[in-house]
Amino acid sequence: MVTQRSPKLDKKQVVETALRLLNEVGLDGLTLRAIAKELNVQAPALYWHFKNKQELLDEMATEMYRRMVAGAGLAPDATWQERLLTANRGLRAALLSYRDGAKVFSGSRFTGTLHAVEMERTLRLFTEAGFTLAQAVRATSTTYLYTLGFVTEEQGVQPLPDERREGYDVEERARRMADFPLSAAAGAEIFEDYDHHFEEGLALVIAGIETRYGIG
Repeated sequence: MVTQRSPKLDKKQVVETALRLLNEVGLDGLTLRAIAKELNVQAPALYWHFKNKQELLDEMATEMYRRMVAGAGLAPDATWQERLLTANRGLRAALLSYRDGAKVFSGSRFTGTLHAVEMERTLRLFTEAGFTLAQAVRATSTTYLYTLGFVTEEQGVQPLPDERREGYDVEERARRMADFPLSAAAGAEIFEDYDHHFEEGLALVIAGIETRYGIG
């Protein structure tokens, strides 16, 4: 079979197909070969747009961010605390929309400068509230990393909201750890009710920022 570049195959089409396929096969199964098959082309055709898988992941993360921002409702007069709550709730929701969404985001580099628009607004809000630039960066990056890490662990148990991996039955875990009663009881705090636990953890991080920098 002769490999040809399809004149109709563009970068956007590849990324949209990759994101759709991600929900079916996960990050490990998302190969250039699998994407090419879905697009009815041979794998080398994709190299016109992406030199390697990481370049594709960078563009996938960027598209995920575009979609997230398009659906965001950040009030222009929000406090810095409200900004962190809204932004990180939106980030978690966006990551949970895709199987292995947090893994795709982690370590990826945004293409273009769209993300700088919101970043500039956020840093300006923080510095006007009394943070130094360094403090603003630390506060926003810490909450971002909390959310990214939380969702990475969450998706390790629930790859998609309506799925649960085998081996994460809390009651069965408690029976196995019966000799360690506190650890056994902690299972429900670790592997259940992710919405509540995310909110509590995010509130803890924000309270820590207030205490550390003395800006309420």
